[in-house]
Amino acid sequence: RIPQLVVVGAASVPANSPYDARLDPPVAGVLRLVNRFYAPGSQWGAGHRGVDLEAAVGMEVLAPAGGTVSFSGGVVDRGIVTITHPSGLRSSLEPVEPLVRIGDRVTVGQVVGLASAVPGHCAPAVCLHWGVRRGTTYLDPLSLLRGYGPIVLLPTVLLPTDGPS
Repeated sequence: RIPQLVVVGAASVPANSPYDARLDPPVAGVLRLVNRFYAPGSQWGAGHRGVDLEAAVGMEVLAPAGGTVSFSGGVVDRGIVTITHPSGLRSSLEPVEPLVRIGDRVTVGQVVGLASAVPGHCAPAVCLHWGVRRGTTYLDPLSLLRGYGPIVLLPTVLLPTDGPS
């Protein structure tokens, strides 16, 4: 079994952060990171342009910040919702069954879709891919979480039990 990573936060980021916009998680509860962000070396280079969060089919997917839905629909075989935030950031969430349409204004925490059963980055497991861009530059969504920072990733260790301790 591959250890899961749980996101643990520390002090919040100062107001003068280079990323003036903070985001909330796109899922409720504890964030369980399945695949972390790896910045590509070039615009077309290999990388993982977002994070994959553990999800369950039908789980509510939330707007990480207010904004306007700039894409809602299918790409190849999966549903995607993209929200353009007033800060200039764009959040993309997939695979989802969209509950919003292009042009809809959304508020932080609003349900924008449901996690889909379509195989994605974590097949055969279900996960939600969350990508964030400023212009054409992909950013690590975890570095932008409101109230977190710096982010520390700790492996979840499963210990054998021999009965009561």
